[in-house]
Amino acid sequence: MLSFLRSMVYANVGVRPARETRNKILLARGALAMLCIENAEVRRLDTGRPLRADVVTIIPTFRRPDLLVKAVASALAQTYVDHAVIVVDDGGGVSAALPSDPRLRVVSLSRNTRTVGIVRNVGIRLTDSRVVAFLDDDNTWRPGHLAAAVAEIDRGSDVVYTGLQRNYVDGERADVLCEPFDRERLKTDAYVDTSVIVVRRDRRVRYSRLPRAITTTPREDWEFLYRLSRRRDVHHVDRVTVDYLVHDDSYYTDWSADSLGRSGQGHSG
Repeated sequence: MLSFLRSMVYANVGVRPARETRNKILLARGALAMLCIENAEVRRLDTGRPLRADVVTIIPTFRRPDLLVKAVASALAQTYVDHAVIVVDDGGGVSAALPSDPRLRVVSLSRNTRTVGIVRNVGIRLTDSRVVAFLDDDNTWRPGHLAAAVAEIDRGSDVVYTGLQRNYVDGERADVLCEPFDRERLKTDAYVDTSVIVVRRDRRVRYSRLPRAITTTPREDWEFLYRLSRRRDVHHVDRVTVDYLVHDDSYYTDWSADSLGRSGQGHSG
């Protein structure tokens, strides 16, 4: 009977929305604790001078110094000029040799939250911009990524995402994610990664504070896009501008059984 009811809910509501409702019920107390931590960290790190630019990029990180250097370099190499980058360390300490650049700010949380939504939210709240972009510390952007996305925001879109190519550590290409937006499909399939998303800033641009375990689905990326797309215009740029590194500690959706058929790779979504 329980299995039948679950099947009915999944069929009518969608697998991922139903699971997210479950997450909100089960993890509500943890989310309140995470909000308290987020507020405390923002108060501690707030200098009264937010990082300002037309576009601000948020890069969360935790003990990936070599990959972080590459991610930051790709963000600072963007052709879009009015741009700044904030790296938010999740309490692991930043040992990476990052450049001395006035467009770059690095902050560290006082503890390891293990909740990437909190880390990104701290970055959002310590900055002031018209547009917010997101880049994970193990991914990189191609130089025209922001220019392509912001051009669509200037045309009236609220949320823009581009194409992404996933590569193995040895350099071999895994596959390409470059699909037009379909909110109905999003109910069952996670096909947009955070590192391709660029959004017009407003008060709703915040990530979920639920303390999700590695096995918790859906992930923050899915919840963020699904929530924002409810009443905002989403535009897909049919162009690959992001390189995603598939490695032992990355969490990725099993997009293609043929191209991601290697053993030992984790999944999320």
